[in-house]
Amino acid sequence: MEKTPTLSEKEQRQVLYRLLSYTKPYKKKLIVAFCLLLLTTLGDIYGPILVKKFIDEHLTPGKMAFHPLFMLGSEYMGIQIAKVVLLFFQLVLFQEIALKIIQQLRVDVFSKVQSLGLKYFDQTPAGSIVSRVTNDTEAIKDMFVTVIATFIQSGVLLIGILIAMATLNLRLALFCILFIPLIVLVMSLFRKYSSRSYSTMRERLSALNAKLSESLQGMSIIQVFRQEKRLRKEFGEINEQHYQAGMRNIKVNGLLLRPAVDLIYSLGLILVLSYFGITSYHHAVEIGVLYAFVNYLERFFEPVNNMMMRLGMYQQAIIAGSRVFLLLDEEELAPTQSKDTTLKIEEGKIEFQHVSFSYDGKRDVLKNISFTANPGETVALVGHTGSGKSSIINLLMRFYEFERGDILMDGRSIRHFSKDELREKMGLVLQDPFLFYGTIKDNIRLYDESITDEQVEEAAKFVQAHTFIEKLEGGMNHPVVERGATFSSGQRQLLAFARTIAANPKILVLDEATANIDTETEEAIQTALEKMRKGRTTIAIAHRLSTIQDADLILVLHQGEIVEQGTHQELLSIGGLYHKMYLLQNGGVDGVREAVK
Repeated sequence: MEKTPTLSEKEQRQVLYRLLSYTKPYKKKLIVAFCLLLLTTLGDIYGPILVKKFIDEHLTPGKMAFHPLFMLGSEYMGIQIAKVVLLFFQLVLFQEIALKIIQQLRVDVFSKVQSLGLKYFDQTPAGSIVSRVTNDTEAIKDMFVTVIATFIQSGVLLIGILIAMATLNLRLALFCILFIPLIVLVMSLFRKYSSRSYSTMRERLSALNAKLSESLQGMSIIQVFRQEKRLRKEFGEINEQHYQAGMRNIKVNGLLLRPAVDLIYSLGLILVLSYFGITSYHHAVEIGVLYAFVNYLERFFEPVNNMMMRLGMYQQAIIAGSRVFLLLDEEELAPTQSKDTTLKIEEGKIEFQHVSFSYDGKRDVLKNISFTANPGETVALVGHTGSGKSSIINLLMRFYEFERGDILMDGRSIRHFSKDELREKMGLVLQDPFLFYGTIKDNIRLYDESITDEQVEEAAKFVQAHTFIEKLEGGMNHPVVERGATFSSGQRQLLAFARTIAANPKILVLDEATANIDTETEEAIQTALEKMRKGRTTIAIAHRLSTIQDADLILVLHQGEIVEQGTHQELLSIGGLYHKMYLLQNGGVDGVREAVK
């Protein structure tokens, strides 16, 4: 389970500054939005002054002339109407800016995910990554939509109210300022304790997504092996942990948010009323001033309450932002390639020169691998599970970076070719092909508009896939659901072959490409493969030795080392590991006995 660290004050500020850096492209809109916010805040401050004027200058003296009252009332109503209009445009602007920022942030995160190396995905649950792209960015959006606007508006309102209170009674305003340290203390305590609970909540939410993603992807296995009860229990445990973290946060909110601020407000109200009560013994108290002061005192604590309520959103956004930036700062990138687009793969000659490789930096899975695949040749990799066959392909396809030895392509290090050139000239067919949501035509073409419909159909015929495609409703336009779940394993594999043929690569990389195909289909595929391999360099992993007997070179791997190499007949004549594997697959009982000697 991934851990979300509790952030220090300094780290929280760093996350905030980094989030605010996303506002740079929208400076002009932000200035307009803040100006509108300032005007609405001034309207809030000026309203009680008009009411004070009505009480002290008209209501108390009994001066109820129509024209002055009409003008005063019109001024008050005009301010309220203007506030509503300005508030609408202000909210729309802040929402638009926030959505644009989150849109860009999600693009940045998604782009980063595309550039990460496979090692990162080996170590990080898919649901956790999904949670960062969706849930965490949504929490950040709330900060831009409400928190920043609320804090700025509340700050301006507090300053304005203090100024207005000072104009009414400077001494009493100074007394009220004494409550500010108490408010700051409450906010500081809330930030300290809520940060911990929010970190735990985000961590548990990510774990929930990871468990859900794992369950959906493995639903068939879960049902076949009756794992529903276990998965429900594990999901329930994580859900309970999320609930407990939420309850801890609610307790912190219940103590330090509104109740604590309301207590401070009550003390302030007692102070104001006591002051006016005492001064009334010496001189008359203006009712309008009393009303305005009590109103301002209430308005003074209203933005404080708003800020306290938004502090929860702020803490969630900071924690979510730190998780997103952890992903954006991830250094487990895909292997880098040269940006030189002039260097091309012309012949397709592959050379491994003393390549050693480790996934974890401790144990080598490949040890001093050296071999050459000349243009047009087929090199087969055989060996028991864990011998290093897939690791060789992973390095050749540049899924992982190697540090010892080198891999040459046409005499140049594979690092010198651009990524586009490598991907264009190398075609990979996996044992379990991946089909995308769309149509059969889309999956063969892979949205490459340079491949015509005629080329798509030719590729399907070339690998004998047209036989079952023509029977489907819509033919090439037949819909493909997620991962091609409605097709058989053999049909998915045929479509993967057609996809590779349509791309017309210079080098073929086959990872047990015929393993999931029935015998009859395999014969047709083998015929197609013979045609595919002509003029192309082919690297093929094979478990069934009968499929690679015509290979130009067979490499036998054992525990990450090449222990034997040669043609099929040469390896059989040696009588080594390959010979035993062949007998085990083809020699019946006698072969088994020979293999275990």
